[in-house]
Amino acid sequence: MAVKKGVAIKVRLESSAGTGFRYYTERNAKAQEKLNKKKFDPWATHPETGKKGAHVLFEEKKMPPSKKN
Repeated sequence: MAVKKGVAIKVRLESSAGTGFRYYTERNAKAQEKLNKKKFDPWATHPETGKKGAHVLFEEKKMPPSKKN
């Protein structure tokens, strides 16, 4: 017998640094709060060193509509 998986929805995590970099992942559909994660943004500038690449907060945004024919 197959094991049933939980219901997961696809979400887009967008950088709070304003670079436009984004990750796509899944989260539990029953979760009430939006997903916030600290991840690596290769386009963000590090505040101390001034170099490209920094860990910044990524916030969940609405997924764009799918393009179905």
